[in-house]
Amino acid sequence: MFGNADMGEMMAKLQEMQQAVEASKKKLENIHVQGKTPDGKIRFVMDGNRKLREVSIIDVSILAEENKEEIEDMLVVAFNRALQEAELVNEEEMKNSASGMLPGMG
Repeated sequence: MFGNADMGEMMAKLQEMQQAVEASKKKLENIHVQGKTPDGKIRFVMDGNRKLREVSIIDVSILAEENKEEIEDMLVVAFNRALQEAELVNEEEMKNSASGMLPGMG
């Protein structure tokens, strides 16, 4: 079905793709995105590989114990916004990596 030359070519292409993915992952470590609460009181920073890098409580007045549920809700909102941004960056970088190697992936 596949000749030795075809198989060797396919293996070389797969290795090239693996190297491109690894290079993209390295690049994504240095791309940072953030998600904030609508009022800007809490911020999450993630890298392009969707790893949490920083949590900042910008307005410490929210730390009163009676605000516990509000703070938890705000944390969820900010984290999900950061995660969404990181996923967009990650998808775009991986798509760019694949576009040069696989026809129709651009």
